[in-house]
Amino acid sequence: MEHQLSRLGALAAVSAAVLWIAHVYSRGLGESITLGRRLTLKELLMIVRRERSIMLAAVPPVAFVELGAAGVFSNSTALALAFGIGVVTLAAQGVRYARVECLSRSATILTVGLNLLLGLTLVAVEALLAH
Repeated sequence: MEHQLSRLGALAAVSAAVLWIAHVYSRGLGESITLGRRLTLKELLMIVRRERSIMLAAVPPVAFVELGAAGVFSNSTALALAFGIGVVTLAAQGVRYARVECLSRSATILTVGLNLLLGLTLVAVEALLAH
């Protein structure tokens, strides 16, 4: 099972990296077209920094899965911790967005719920495709 956990961690890390690269590329291409020229290295690095949250969000769940693969946690504990930190992260980002937008309490609850629904749906789709 440790091999499967390690494979799951690698799959999650690679998926996050691919998503991050796609975001950086599409944002860079869009800005280049808007500006009518190639981006400077400084401009490209600004995009890389803006999109870093994609990679940063993957670190805690992948770390828990890999710690499970290394035997630090049982398999079920590692997966529960990875899933739990992912859910907490999604909820926290929903709350952050709601605060920035000065949403009401009910709109905040709706926003957090929709963020959780979207994030968990994406995880489920990826899990189904991986099997």
